[in-house]
Amino acid sequence: MTEDRLLNGRVRLLQPTQGYRAAIDPVLLAAATPAEGGERVLDLGCGAGAASFCLAARLPGVRVAGLELQPEAADLARRNAELNGVAARVRITLGDAALAPAHLPPGSDPDLVAGRFDHVMTNPPFYPGGRHTRSSRVGKAVSHGEGTADLAAWVAAAARLLAPRGTLTMIHRADRVDEILARLAGRFGAVVLYPLWPRAGAEAKRIIVRARLGARTPARLLSGLVLHDEGGRYTPAADAVLRDGAALDF
Repeated sequence: MTEDRLLNGRVRLLQPTQGYRAAIDPVLLAAATPAEGGERVLDLGCGAGAASFCLAARLPGVRVAGLELQPEAADLARRNAELNGVAARVRITLGDAALAPAHLPPGSDPDLVAGRFDHVMTNPPFYPGGRHTRSSRVGKAVSHGEGTADLAAWVAAAARLLAPRGTLTMIHRADRVDEILARLAGRFGAVVLYPLWPRAGAEAKRIIVRARLGARTPARLLSGLVLHDEGGRYTPAADAVLRDGAALDF
């Protein structure tokens, strides 16, 4: 177990020494979620809670529900909520995204009902089931590869839990954007695609996708964010998000 720091020390994060460990993806996800103080946000598949606590640090009035399948990760997220002093407004529930909000255990967050959330943010498993080299570490394998809940199930869960006109914000592999758009079609509109470029001129490996439940507005492709300069340092724009806690305003 290690204790790591995000947002220049504003967020403390206990996470396992081996297995899945949060990097910059959940920080960027939280920065891209267009929440405001007083709103309810669901972190779908929250892991140890990195995105939840980054959002809570940026927006003191926001309420976050974290839903996590793996007991060890959910336990860490609860410990991290206490560690960061936000347990009163960041509540963690052990449960399966594919089944939510049905079949949740007794004592689950009372906000976890259909149509309750203003926003859902999620960093789902990046690889389709059976199409990647599965890690020997169970936690990492579950976090990286789809199991019973594939991408369609994650999008369907978000649609069930969002309030009308609520937003879904997802960070995923850029090479799966065609599948993401197909899964959103019919439920979501006003889709915004925000590429994350490793450096200027390089192919995007990650993309942030935002969509609004029930909207019919056409999609937009934005210029996105360049993460590193030619020397490998974070660009000023990336540094403002990753260290200073700025929002990705788009």
